[in-house]
Amino acid sequence: MKYTEGKVGRIFVIRLEDGDKLPGAIEAFAQENNVACGMCILVGGIRDGGNIVVGPEESESMPVVPMVFGLKGVHEICAVGTIFPDSNGKPSLHMHAALGREGKTRSGCIRPGIEVWKIGEVILLEITGSTAHRQEDVRAGFSMLEV
Repeated sequence: MKYTEGKVGRIFVIRLEDGDKLPGAIEAFAQENNVACGMCILVGGIRDGGNIVVGPEESESMPVVPMVFGLKGVHEICAVGTIFPDSNGKPSLHMHAALGREGKTRSGCIRPGIEVWKIGEVILLEITGSTAHRQEDVRAGFSMLEV
């Protein structure tokens, strides 16, 4: 285990609107408001379409080959994520979600292109004083949190 310490800074209450795209809308908000590191919670609705990653094809193969699931129909969403700067210093959101429709739940890592249906409510807690950032891991094929 590795860790770094920080403090809670500002707390934002954000209303995402119909058609706002994830993760871009939250990353853009973080950039515009100078939030380098943070944690966010999202509840609301997601439009038909969009993709989530539901696991690797094989647990030990490198680089990781993600299994992608396409969402069909409007879904309820409950999600939690972290924001840390990428190698270019831009806020990068890593968010996992539980998405429900007709009594069935899918869970996974959100991917660009997921759109808000009607409303998304986000609480964003800024973390100050942390040196954590995302670093590309060539072997794994994705960015890893470095502390």
